[in-house]
Amino acid sequence: MSEDGHEQNAHENVPSRQRRRFPGISSRAYEHPADRSALVALRKLSGFDTVFKALSGLLPERSLRLLFLSDSVRVSDQQFSHLNDMLRDACYILDLEKVPPMYVTQDPQPNAMCIGLDEPIIVVTTGLVELLDEEEMRAVIGHEVGHALSGHSVYRTILLFLTSLALKVAWIPLGNLAILAIVTALREWFRKSELSADRAGLLVGQDLRASMRGLMKIAGGNHLHEMNVDAFLKQAEEFESGGDLRDSVLKILNVLPRSHPFTTVRAAELKKWAESRDYQRIMDGHYPRRSEDKDTSVTDSFRESAASYASNVKSSKDPLMKLVSDIAGGAGDLGGRVRRGFGGFAGTTPQDGPPTESANGTAQPPTDAPPRDED
Repeated sequence: MSEDGHEQNAHENVPSRQRRRFPGISSRAYEHPADRSALVALRKLSGFDTVFKALSGLLPERSLRLLFLSDSVRVSDQQFSHLNDMLRDACYILDLEKVPPMYVTQDPQPNAMCIGLDEPIIVVTTGLVELLDEEEMRAVIGHEVGHALSGHSVYRTILLFLTSLALKVAWIPLGNLAILAIVTALREWFRKSELSADRAGLLVGQDLRASMRGLMKIAGGNHLHEMNVDAFLKQAEEFESGGDLRDSVLKILNVLPRSHPFTTVRAAELKKWAESRDYQRIMDGHYPRRSEDKDTSVTDSFRESAASYASNVKSSKDPLMKLVSDIAGGAGDLGGRVRRGFGGFAGTTPQDGPPTESANGTAQPPTDAPPRDED
């Protein structure tokens, strides 16, 4: 189909505000490096290929489609026409030729997802539709179209199925462990894929403040008059840099069961990308094309992802990441730094030297510590 024909048939109704379009854009243009790394690691996980091939043939995709067709409202020119315009517009901007079907389902919890094995389906909840304004909703729909363009719907569908299966076989010794390992790896990848899809949402909406508002509303509800974007982003900075090594470990434990990154973190990551040279190059029309995907080296992609990880670790303010960076840089006194990072032993402050041990085995502050100067 020609580009003109494609535009006339698939995207007849688009909103009036002019937005840049990205013909032939590859998902590589907006994919977060951690997304690619996590997906490579997932595919290398022992047993994943076997499970993936088995589930691809067993998952009841036709049943899934019939479920939404029978118990949700399909977006069209006759139903939720404003959402249909946004969907067509998103597909037009990202040059996704086949517009995926979208459904609105009754659920007060604000949520959206892109699922399906053969073809993607986009589902948004009534809670989300009622929460967001037009520009915020446009970013969310662009986010889901980004998932579709990246092929994320396949892995998301498997994650949903395996999460349900893990609950059903939790009573089986060892049987649940293999599923849990794959679910954990899938969740790690999906959290990173959300960062990629947030970028796609910004490319579609082309309004950073609207993207920020949408994330704030998902975190704090429809109370924009009580919230502030700059203060919200400061929360992300405090979350990253605050506390000691114990807090770093708790952050990891808190995020493991989640399918999405923390909302403040998503906002900070998106703002950082929006201010980057990579984003500006895309907006100027310089981006990878899908026609070049077949020539892309997996090794080069992985190398780029690894370099991005190393850069993020080096620049991170998180106590654990700073420790990792120092270890990689050959910093000395590792034992002392770990002790201080975890708040020291009883009676020790981070400024104290290593504690000595009393006869009864309790830690005591050093007796030969030099006196501190008084201000």
